Amino acid sequence: MRSESLETIIIGAGPAGAVAAGLLRRAGRSVTVLEKAQFPRFVIGESLLPQSMAYLEAAGMLQDVIEAGFQFKNGAAFACDQKRASFDFRRKFTPGWGTTCQVPRAPFDKLLADAAARQGADIRYGHEVTALSFSDGKPELRVAAPEGEYRISGVFVLDASGYGRVLPRLLGLEIPSALPARQAIFTHIEDRIAEDPAAIAFDAFEREKILISVHPQESDIWYWLIPFSNGRSSLGVVGRRAQFDQNPNEEDQAQLRRRVAEAPNLARLLRNAVWDTPVRRVTDYSANVKTLAGAGFALLGNAGEFLDPVFSSGVTIAFKSADLAVSTLLRQLAGEAVDWQRDYAAPLMQGVETFRAFVNAWYDGKLQDIIFYPEKQPDVECMISSVLAGYAWDTDNPFVARPVRKLDALAQAIRAETASAE
Repeated sequence: MRSESLETIIIGAGPAGAVAAGLLRRAGRSVTVLEKAQFPRFVIGESLLPQSMAYLEAAGMLQDVIEAGFQFKNGAAFACDQKRASFDFRRKFTPGWGTTCQVPRAPFDKLLADAAARQGADIRYGHEVTALSFSDGKPELRVAAPEGEYRISGVFVLDASGYGRVLPRLLGLEIPSALPARQAIFTHIEDRIAEDPAAIAFDAFEREKILISVHPQESDIWYWLIPFSNGRSSLGVVGRRAQFDQNPNEEDQAQLRRRVAEAPNLARLLRNAVWDTPVRRVTDYSANVKTLAGAGFALLGNAGEFLDPVFSSGVTIAFKSADLAVSTLLRQLAGEAVDWQRDYAAPLMQGVETFRAFVNAWYDGKLQDIIFYPEKQPDVECMISSVLAGYAWDTDNPFVARPVRKLDALAQAIRAETASAE
């Protein structure tokens, strides 16, 4: 069996892996990316957050993304029965990008991987990591490839394998998530949304925004509608497993269509839609790990912890993890003493905990009360908009520095005011 000795090895060529590879190449370091799949391939997580644009720029990929013609995005819209709300990410507390894109992930991920390859990253598709060991703190991987198995060793390995969670499985790092078990049923459609401006406005639809709709009777069931630039959209519904398993003989497409029909705004918007793509399902998607880094390795993005898709935080966390990990790794490769917990895991988790507070507040109803409150204070709205735009690491924002306390206090005040007005 042949062997290779390299410097940095990345598992996975998705957004985290591609951006990490780009950052390493721009710093003059060699990098090899092992990707099990062949690109392009279908995956969800299509609504980017503005914070992501800074990392794409740092990795030398921003121009590729802008010139690709993806759907422009400037915010998020929310709907529940007769209630409507929207956030314009350009009106936010934190300086930085206020706009971004909504992207079909198959071409988007391929675009980023190609950009990394153009910068000199060695990307190997169809190469699956099957085993891992460490020698003097350095990783040694066994790889299955179309031409046969081989061994590869390096100075450091970054796991950007996403839902595959290669290193957590191989190293026994997986632990149960504290979040309740939920599942998503989703597809892509030709949306054919009627060109009726009044109806579209009433149903809180703008192609420049992701639309989050709440089930009118079951507030912990929600839907995403992510418009693309080609007249198509990503559509999905999320809920607890028990809410989807009531009829085990119901096919996924029938269940998704039935659930869409239960949301009046979506039923109207999508009445002419063409359902031309297989419906998929993911179950118990939330994940956690014992540690995000150790001697010779670090976990990026979803390979470490995945919260929930409701605020589209997955790709932003992936990019942030790539940026923090590469910064720490470059210092280590330069001979500096680094502490991966202090320099990587702790700063990354600060933003993850902010998103976690917002996810929990969404499902217990506090954040829904805040979002749909019609008389928001402009400064508070800008602070919340910043978090929804991905700026979950800006501790100058009180909703980042103390997210649980601020969300609880605001929801309590809104509920008290609403009760006194009734």
